[in-house]
Amino acid sequence: MPPRAPLRPVLKWAGGKTSSLPEILAALPGKIDTYYEPFVGGGAVFFALASEGRFERAVLGDGNSELVDLYRALKKDVGAVIALLRRYRYDSDQYYEVRAQRPEDLDLPERAARTIYLNKTGFNGLYRVNAQGLFNVPFGRHANPTICDEPLLRTVASALRSARAKLEVADFARTVRDAKPGDAVYLDPPYAPVSATANFTAYRGGGFGEEEQERLAKLLGELSRRKVHAVLSNSDTELTRRLYTGWDIREVEVARRINSRGTGRGAVTELLVVNRRPRKTARARARTR
Repeated sequence: MPPRAPLRPVLKWAGGKTSSLPEILAALPGKIDTYYEPFVGGGAVFFALASEGRFERAVLGDGNSELVDLYRALKKDVGAVIALLRRYRYDSDQYYEVRAQRPEDLDLPERAARTIYLNKTGFNGLYRVNAQGLFNVPFGRHANPTICDEPLLRTVASALRSARAKLEVADFARTVRDAKPGDAVYLDPPYAPVSATANFTAYRGGGFGEEEQERLAKLLGELSRRKVHAVLSNSDTELTRRLYTGWDIREVEVARRINSRGTGRGAVTELLVVNRRPRKTARARARTR
């Protein structure tokens, strides 16, 4: 049996939260009954909370069925996924053969292994689909990519089982429908675009436009009325500032490492929103007396 690896994401994922974890973890409760994450993505927040033992169980969802299937496969039969990954090579011809496969024609471990392989060997770790929903990232240029990290895969599988993780492909509101006091929700949606050319939601079909952003903001208020602690990440834009006016809004500087051009990477400011009213400063309290 290989040594146990530190718990961390299996995939490199657009919008991954590794760089902003300290602020997100500090905004979530120290003790959580059920942890909900309806946009699980790479799962950095889930894995960090799991490593700290901060929740009893978890409900994880995403609109990307291939991603959810990856976690389902690891939880159910990590050994089968590892055995399949060992057959893969860092090879351009094999990459395009695997990329051409249709996930619906594969069994669950095969779908998971395909997702990991394409993520580890594709260009810049991107996950992107075209209008037909087909993965279209070109072969990447890597020095020596680790295609099968067996210790990590087994650690992640153990965490999913220990959390009794419920995994579902569902709308974000449906994923958190049973959340109640004592639970906590972390929301990491496709971000509101900071410009007309920066709207990247191609990791899932259907897009995530302004209507969905508004619906998400309403959900944050609904969770507050249900006395469910919720934290949300999003870009710092005029739209998000308007949608979350009145809530506890914090600015967080994060590193962005996934971009088709190196000049598009670097530090950016994002918003971290907690569904509680901001505390008044001493000056503000004095004015209300």
